[in-house]
Amino acid sequence: MIIGVPKEIKDNETRVGLVPSGVTTLREQGHTVYVETGAGLGSSLTDEEYVEAGAKICTTASEVWSHAELVVKVKEPQPSEAAYFRPGLNLFTYLHLAPLPELTSQLLEARVNAVAYETIREKDGSLPLLTPMSEVAGRMGVQIGAQYLEGPNGGRGILLGGIPGVAPANVVIIGGGVVGHNAAKIAVGLGAHVTIIDKNLNRLRELDDIYSSQVVTLASNSYTVRETLRLADLVIGAVLVPGASAPKIVRREMLASMKKGSVLVDVAIDQGGCFETSRPTSHSNPIFYVDGVLHYCVTNMPAAVPHTSTFGLTNATIPYLMQIANKGLQQAAMDSKAIAEGINTYEGEIVYPAVAESQGRPWRDLSNLI
Repeated sequence: MIIGVPKEIKDNETRVGLVPSGVTTLREQGHTVYVETGAGLGSSLTDEEYVEAGAKICTTASEVWSHAELVVKVKEPQPSEAAYFRPGLNLFTYLHLAPLPELTSQLLEARVNAVAYETIREKDGSLPLLTPMSEVAGRMGVQIGAQYLEGPNGGRGILLGGIPGVAPANVVIIGGGVVGHNAAKIAVGLGAHVTIIDKNLNRLRELDDIYSSQVVTLASNSYTVRETLRLADLVIGAVLVPGASAPKIVRREMLASMKKGSVLVDVAIDQGGCFETSRPTSHSNPIFYVDGVLHYCVTNMPAAVPHTSTFGLTNATIPYLMQIANKGLQQAAMDSKAIAEGINTYEGEIVYPAVAESQGRPWRDLSNLI
């Protein structure tokens, strides 16, 4: 199979979909890899390293897209990239289609077979290609929140861990999954007062066993969220419904009772955000205020640490990429339920129910199409 790796063009997106070692693995299996020049530079990977691994370097994105049977990316295609769509093209990347009806329409009209990293799900319920970036985003969420709590950055002027004689910051984490767990690790490590809210009581029991008296765990309901926010200095939004739009846990009216200069970091923004007041931002223009509360809603947070993120992501994607490359998408989906669940659009149809339901569109069962 011919695999193409274009340079990412989303604002400050410095990750890359494939590293040189992955190129070598693919080449050894008889595949051809085209890489756009400079695609890996943001992750400290040079064209020379890709050439040594056996890749062919292309000078333009259009050359990569036109050669490729399978395009491997990091983020969802940007508007200018839709011009490269064509029937039968296979796309392997983070898609987060639920809040993106226009991109969904473009994929359907062009009959692109789109496989989303975030919806590949294994038998145990795990999301192996979402997990590494959730780990990065959860840890970064607290790190970023701590920076924006500083006075010169627009926050309340609070040191996350406090000092002897001065109370630490109150950190509220909404969602106890991979993002929330990793956010808690960092917040606890820095000495903050940490509260985790989740609707799954069994998950709260697990977190209570892990952190014991270091965190407070609360069952999620509107009263609990509202009262906890009143005392919060930093709130991490870590709610996930795989492939679907995130539920709006924090309502606009709740912000009125929050402290001015407190910080909201919405890690769920890729799926529309779990704060009603959230809207997507970029690394170039990351924050905005609503009712005096600072919002950070960057849709590609892990791009700020591209070396860590690229290698963490590609460690996870390469086994699935090899299955698709070696067998073709159709056979790979027939052999692997995880890959089948990753397919969001196929032959001009939505085949992932949560995307269709989020957009009020029809969908078809993939098993009826392959």
